[in-house]
Amino acid sequence: MAKILGSPKAPQLAPEHGNKPQPSSPLATLQELLTDRYGTLRTRLTRRLGSQDWAEDALQETYLRLDGAEIAGIVRNPTAYLFRTAFNVALNRMRADRRLSAAEVDGLLHVADEAPDALQIFEGRAEMERLSKIIAKLPERQRAILLASRVDGVSRQVIADRFGISVGMVDKELQQAQEYCAMRFGWKKTK
Repeated sequence: MAKILGSPKAPQLAPEHGNKPQPSSPLATLQELLTDRYGTLRTRLTRRLGSQDWAEDALQETYLRLDGAEIAGIVRNPTAYLFRTAFNVALNRMRADRRLSAAEVDGLLHVADEAPDALQIFEGRAEMERLSKIIAKLPERQRAILLASRVDGVSRQVIADRFGISVGMVDKELQQAQEYCAMRFGWKKTK
């Protein structure tokens, strides 16, 4: 089998096949997505499989399989589809290369995926919206100091200069803003 992906950094078609496929079909679109997100998929697969070589080989074979595959139905999450396909390709190769024990296969299948699921994304967005509403209720100067310090990473001295106040006053305003947000958000104060 000729190697289609030339560089381990980013997949590309061999010269005899011409340029990237035009995303006229779902499979061509998936191939293009695999090309575009190759680095991210390789990193996730490497973490999950414990080997960058296995991850790259699995992505290579996934790309090749997409060339002659048929997809029944709609792919709702193409990135997840590509990841799962490549992961299954890797597992099948690992089983073929050396017979994995049931415990090893089970261990690979139950490694926690660090990517958030749909519920975690939804909950995170809801919490961010709630926190934004709480921050909006702060007095203007406290809100500006909190955002400058905690979101933008501006130093306390620069904030003090910006508002014409002392660094100690910046600390006091920042502490009050954080305590207000924590209390309204329902976080318990820890010492």
